[in-house]
Amino acid sequence: MLTIILETRNNEAELAQSLSALVSAAVEGLISDVIVLDHGSDDGSLRVADAAGCRFHDLWDLADIIRSARGEWLLFLEPGARPTGRWIDDVAEYMALNREPAHFSPARLYRKPLLKRLFIRPTPLEHGILVSRQQASAAVRANSPGDIAKALSTRRLSAEIIPAWVATEARTPLRG
Repeated sequence: MLTIILETRNNEAELAQSLSALVSAAVEGLISDVIVLDHGSDDGSLRVADAAGCRFHDLWDLADIIRSARGEWLLFLEPGARPTGRWIDDVAEYMALNREPAHFSPARLYRKPLLKRLFIRPTPLEHGILVSRQQASAAVRANSPGDIAKALSTRRLSAEIIPAWVATEARTPLRG
C-alpha cells in the first residue's frame, strides 16, 4: 500500500488537480491514505483536502507524519503534479520488486524549454519521489520532504508525471 504526501501553501487549485489524478489509484486499492502538510494556507486548501478524504495537518513534524503513514511506501508529490498513463501498474510492480527509492520520468509532452532545462535546476520533488517508509524515516533530517528527496539516490520509473510547474504556469495570467 502507498501513502501520498503533499506539502502545500495556498495551492488550492494545484492540490485539486493532483488529488483528482490519484482517484483511480485509490479505487484500485494502491493508495491507502493521502496526507496534506500545510504551511499556513489562507485559501481553500483545507476544503479541497477534506472533500477528498485526506488527512490535513497545519502543525506537523515530518518524522511523526512518516510514522503515522498507513502505507509501507510513501510517494511525495508537489501540488499540481499528476502521474499519467499506466502509472498505477508501474508503481505497484516497482514496489513489489524493488527496495530502492525511485522518481517518475518527466512527461514527454511537458518538457521545459531547453534554456530552462540547462540553467534552472529542477526542484527536489519535481518528478516525485517514491520511497519506503523505513528509508524515509532514516533520511529525514529536517522537516521537509524536499530534504528527503535530496538525501536519497533514486532510480527512474517508466511511469511519467506531469510536473507541478505546468499547473502553475496555466494559472499565471499572460502579460501583454
